[in-house]
Amino acid sequence: MTISKIAEQAGVSVPTVSKVLNGRADVAEETRAKVESIIQEHGYRRRTTSTPSSPMIDLVFHEIGGAWAVELIRGVEEVVRDEGVELVLSECGGARRPRQQWIESVLLRRPLGVIMVFSDLDADQRAQLEARRIPFVVVDPVGDEGDDVPSIGSANWNGGRMATLHLRKLGHERIGMIGGPVETLCSRMRVNGYTDALRSTGATVDPDLIRNGDFEVSSGHREALALLSLPEPPTAIFAGSDLQALGVYQAARELGLEIPRDLSVVGYDDLPVAQWVAPTLTTIHQPLRQMAELATRLVLDLARGVTPSALRMDLAVQMRERQSTAPPG
Repeated sequence: MTISKIAEQAGVSVPTVSKVLNGRADVAEETRAKVESIIQEHGYRRRTTSTPSSPMIDLVFHEIGGAWAVELIRGVEEVVRDEGVELVLSECGGARRPRQQWIESVLLRRPLGVIMVFSDLDADQRAQLEARRIPFVVVDPVGDEGDDVPSIGSANWNGGRMATLHLRKLGHERIGMIGGPVETLCSRMRVNGYTDALRSTGATVDPDLIRNGDFEVSSGHREALALLSLPEPPTAIFAGSDLQALGVYQAARELGLEIPRDLSVVGYDDLPVAQWVAPTLTTIHQPLRQMAELATRLVLDLARGVTPSALRMDLAVQMRERQSTAPPG
């Protein structure tokens, strides 16, 4: 199958097929879909006489920054270094889906595969990768991916329940919850685990005690101030990330509260910073490096035509009890 034959079958010009192959945006949606369908049907691969470049993997973040991203990058690096594969980093500029310019560059580079972290592809971008036999894996899925989408996550519901049960066993009745973006699956699951733990232990689920941020320090600070300014403030706060927990620490300092004497705090992720702050942070350990390593091995297997034993995996989380929680004063 050649470009000219694809053009003939689709009833378009050769330059139009070339634009579709390169992921260009200036092609009508109906035309692109028709050409993509023919490409996928015949498994077209571009021929080249140039020296092949080093094999590579694209690692795409919704936003690169902070220790959370560093842990994932290190996990991918552990695998690609041994495999002789290069790593290309990209970010979506805070958005959940990459721009069209990104898909154009990917189709030109033709990596072995793509790993999406806390981000996702739209249907058209998925179709373009699938037509070129470029597999992709999602780490920490934003939404509820279909069973056919390879993904690596963690037991977020169990983690949320575990953190809340820890505070309930210490005797806390009013427990605040600061989740991440409400549209993200991991945040919703952590909040659901929190509410289940409250109900199962006979505590009231108070909507006023549930807030949502963006997993960053600033939102933890903002939402903690709101919670601690309530007429009946919580005696403990479960933050949906360690970074948000740092924001809770700052809010407590500004209000003259001592942790854990006046306020217990639990985080999520178990980043290195959790052991550097004072008091050290009680948190839920999420195996970020292992998640990244598994995602990398999965995408390499898919690129090599190996059928994995499972396309979707949720890794276990663990409680890390430190100095930031105590019985209510």
